[in-house]
Amino acid sequence: MAATTAAAMLTCEICGEDVMLEEDMRTHLLLSHVETNMHCPLCPLSGVSYDELCFHISSAHPEEPHRAQDPAVSASTSGCSAGTNAAVTESKKPRMPQSCTAGDSCVTRDSLRPEHNSAPGGGGSSTGEAASVTPTLTTRSPKTRRELVRHRDEDRDGVKAVHREAKQTRLTSPGEEEEFSCPMCGLVCSSGFILQGHVELHLQERPAAEGEKRFECPMCSVVCSDSFSLQEHVELHLDHEAAVNSAGSPGSDLKLARELQREEEHRRRLEETQQEGEEFKKLQRQFGLDGSGGYSRQTERAMERAVARGLMAPGEFHCKRAEMMESLASGVDDGTTRTQGVVRALYEYYQTECKDHVHVWLCAATDHYCSSAGDRGWGCGYRNLQMLLSSLHTIEPYASLLQENAAPSIPRVQSMIEEAWRAGLDPHGASHFNRRLQGTRAWIGATEIYSLLTSLGISARIIDFHKPTGPADTHPRLFEWVKQYFLSGGSTRLPPRLIRTSLPPLYLQHQGHSRSIVGLEQRRNGSLCLLLLDPSSSASDTRKLLSVDTAAPALRRVRRFPGSLKHKQYQVVSVHGVMSAEEKQISISKSRILCAERIP
Repeated sequence: MAATTAAAMLTCEICGEDVMLEEDMRTHLLLSHVETNMHCPLCPLSGVSYDELCFHISSAHPEEPHRAQDPAVSASTSGCSAGTNAAVTESKKPRMPQSCTAGDSCVTRDSLRPEHNSAPGGGGSSTGEAASVTPTLTTRSPKTRRELVRHRDEDRDGVKAVHREAKQTRLTSPGEEEEFSCPMCGLVCSSGFILQGHVELHLQERPAAEGEKRFECPMCSVVCSDSFSLQEHVELHLDHEAAVNSAGSPGSDLKLARELQREEEHRRRLEETQQEGEEFKKLQRQFGLDGSGGYSRQTERAMERAVARGLMAPGEFHCKRAEMMESLASGVDDGTTRTQGVVRALYEYYQTECKDHVHVWLCAATDHYCSSAGDRGWGCGYRNLQMLLSSLHTIEPYASLLQENAAPSIPRVQSMIEEAWRAGLDPHGASHFNRRLQGTRAWIGATEIYSLLTSLGISARIIDFHKPTGPADTHPRLFEWVKQYFLSGGSTRLPPRLIRTSLPPLYLQHQGHSRSIVGLEQRRNGSLCLLLLDPSSSASDTRKLLSVDTAAPALRRVRRFPGSLKHKQYQVVSVHGVMSAEEKQISISKSRILCAERIP
C-alpha cells in the first residue's frame, strides 16, 4: 500500500490525508485517486493513470531538500520568468504544464511511459536519472507534503498572472507570422499559442453566461428575470390581442352565437339519432324482427320448457317435433288450433234465440284458428288470414284461385307474402321488413293481407277509419259500413230477421291486434253489435259455441258493441271478387304507392 505510518496514523503519500485505519486508507485511495480523474497535487498535470501519477511525482517532485538544490526546479518556483520569456520566443513549441518550463525536470504524459524514458536521447529529464526511476512514490512526512501543496497553489497563481500578461503582450506585438482566426469571435491571431490563450478567455466567460437561466418571451424578444414575470408578460400579449380582435371585428359575437348554435344542433341530432336507434330496437323486439327465431323455433322452445317442467315426456316431445317438421314441410296447417262449424252453430242459435234482434247477418262458413305455442304473442294476423282463406275455400270462384285445399301454415303464409313482394306489390311495406318474413316473429297487418290476396288474383280493399266518429272516442261509422257490407250480399227487398250471406268475413285491424268480423246484430233500439272471432280465444272456449247448453255464455265473448271499440284507428280488409290478369297488373302498379280508402 502507498501509505506510511506516523504516530499510529496512516498518511496518503499523494495528498497528505491522515486516516486512522488501513481500511479507511484503501477507501480514500479508491474514491479520491483511483475512481476520480487523477491529477498531480503539486502541478496541473491530470488525466493520467495511478501508476503514471506515482512515476510523475517521484521524478518531477522529489523531496524538498532535493528541490532546493535543483536549479531547474528553483527556477520553476521563482516566478517562472525565464520560462515565460522562452515560451514567448518559442511559441511554436508544444506547450508544457504551467508550473514547468521546457528545460525543467517536469515531464509530459508521454514521458511518463517507461518505453519513452528508456529510448535513446530521450528528453524527459534534464539529467540521466529519470530513465532509472521506478513508478513508486518516495517517502515524505505529512508536514512536508502539506507545504508542497501550499507552494504548488502559490506557484500556480503566479504562473497564471504571468501567462495573462504574456498573452496581452502577444496580442499587441506586431509580427509577420502565420495568421490564426478565432472560431468564436473572428479575431485574427499571429500564432497558435496566442489563439489558444484567446479561446481560453472565451471559455472562462461562457460558464458564467450559461449559468444564468433565460426566460424569453415566445411572442417578442423580451427576456424576463423569472417565470412569474414571463407569465404576466405573455398574458399582457394575449389580453391585447383579445381587445384588438373584439374591437376590430364587430361580428365576433354573432359568429360565436352561430358556432354555439351549430354545436347545440349537432348535439341534439346525436341525441335524437341515439333515441331513434333505441326505439327502433324496441320496435324490432316488439314486432319480432330482432332475429330471435320464428314459428318452428318458438314451438321447440315451448315444448322444451314443458319437458323441463315435467308436463311432457321426452318421447312425446320427439313425436310432436317430428309432426311439426312434417307439417312445415307440406306447407299446410296441422289443424290443432282449428275449430270448424262456428258460423253454422251461430246460425242455429239465432234461429231460436233472436227475440231482441231485428236483424242478424252472418258471413259464409268460416273456421276459427287460435294461437298456438309457436305464434303466441305475434301470430294474430296470420291466424285471421287463415280464417279468411278457410271461408274463401267454400266460395266460388275464390276456391279455384287458392293453391292448397286447406289453410296454409304460418311459415307458408310468410313465404306467400314474400312472393307477393317479389312480384312488385307494396315495396314500401316490404322494405319495412327488409323483404324477409320467414324465420322471424314479424307481425303482419292489413297491407300484407292485401298484398297476398292481390298476388292470388283476389280483389281486395283497405278501408281506413283513421279517427273516432262518435262520442267517447267510438266509431259508429265503422259499424254502419259493416252493415252496408252485409246488405250488399242480400236481396234489395226488406231482409229477413236472420240472413246467412255468401260473403267472406272481414279482417279488422287495430294497433297491436287483429280479429275477424263474421256477423252483425241490429237490435230493436237501433244499436249495432259486431260478432268477432278472436285468435286469442282458445279452442276450448270457441268450441263452447257448438253446444246449445254453452252457446249463450260463449256468445258474450263474440259480441262487441260500439263502446268496446275505442282504439284511435281501425282498418278493415274486404274481398270484392276476382281480378283478371290486366286488373291484377294495374293493382300491382298502383300498390307501389298503397293508399287506403279513408272514412270519413
